[in-house]
Amino acid sequence: MGSNSTDLRHLKESLNDRERRFLSPLAAYSKDAIRRHPEEKIEFDHRQNYAVDSDRILHSLAYTRYIDKTQVFYLIDNDHITHRVLHVQLVSKISRTIGRFLGLNEDLIEAIALGHDIGHCPFGHDGEMFLSEISEAHGLGPFRHNIQSVRFLDKIERKGRGWNLSLQVLDGILCHDGEIHSQALQPQRGKSFDTFDKEIASKAANPDLPLTPMTMEGCVVRMADTISYIGRDIEDAIRLNLIKRSDLPETSVRRLGNTNGSIVYNLVSDVIKNSFQKPTIAFSEEVSDALKKLREFNLKEIYLNRKIKPPAGKIRHLFEVLFERYLKDLEEGNESSIIFAEYLDNMSSDYKDNTSPAEIARDFIAGMTDDYFLRQCPPEIRPRKITGRF
Repeated sequence: MGSNSTDLRHLKESLNDRERRFLSPLAAYSKDAIRRHPEEKIEFDHRQNYAVDSDRILHSLAYTRYIDKTQVFYLIDNDHITHRVLHVQLVSKISRTIGRFLGLNEDLIEAIALGHDIGHCPFGHDGEMFLSEISEAHGLGPFRHNIQSVRFLDKIERKGRGWNLSLQVLDGILCHDGEIHSQALQPQRGKSFDTFDKEIASKAANPDLPLTPMTMEGCVVRMADTISYIGRDIEDAIRLNLIKRSDLPETSVRRLGNTNGSIVYNLVSDVIKNSFQKPTIAFSEEVSDALKKLREFNLKEIYLNRKIKPPAGKIRHLFEVLFERYLKDLEEGNESSIIFAEYLDNMSSDYKDNTSPAEIARDFIAGMTDDYFLRQCPPEIRPRKITGRF
């Protein structure tokens, strides 16, 4: 047994040494991972730090719930429309491809990518807006999914104990901000958990505050987030007859193409070419402009298109109904309520003692899948799914 233990430790040391020899000097090495709490030593654990973090995220309950969370289109009866789980897998694949060519740490990239959207609530960005309105009305401040992603992984998972993920992973998740267009990102190195906690507080107070990842890997995931959804959302919108391929802006099509495959290929190739052996992750100016125009097109013709919003008023009302119900149950100590039976049961005393009833109701709703959310609503006011096309 002692010999096996020595062999596994040797393998881990060899992997760490290989990172030093083969990864870019700009990469984040696994041996340098920082954790908030000391880890219990496992005699036979041969995994490197960021690989451990990837495994923890992959096996979290919140990751399982990606399977039924909206990406863009909700209440659509179509099996080929992108859900959050596919988006996350695409971000992971695209960002690891970029990272491989740039000599970066693919384990760190994978961990950030897998966890970056865990805080999304039911019904995508519309749901986030509705829950944010409710949160502000109850004195909690705005709701933002990137902050909630960190909250789930750091404070709620494992019945309130959290996963003790590395700072580099949590920072990449907090700073992913895929909705912000950037031509180039240069890591803000040298962060600590004290810095990180201050950034969370500042972001919670000012959701528009720009944050920059501390690692090149975090910057790659942030760029890959946009690359993964921009063309995919176009394909979904065409499939649903919301737009036509000929509607795409000509200047963007000339540089990026007019299919998801060509858009992803051209964006990835451009990032690699303009970031290789440089301290920044960047698009060329020409490609950045083409991507920006395409994002503006998507915003107007897809994300804000009123054709996909008919049930939005009903969904907002359902968020209000459920929030008020759970808040009342918590304040009255109604232990027969589902929020006690399926959420607070065996939750750590630290979480229960340091989380207000309104925060608990917010956390519970934020973690729901779309279908679970609808099952909690009175049948007579549940919206129906749209079949076919718009």
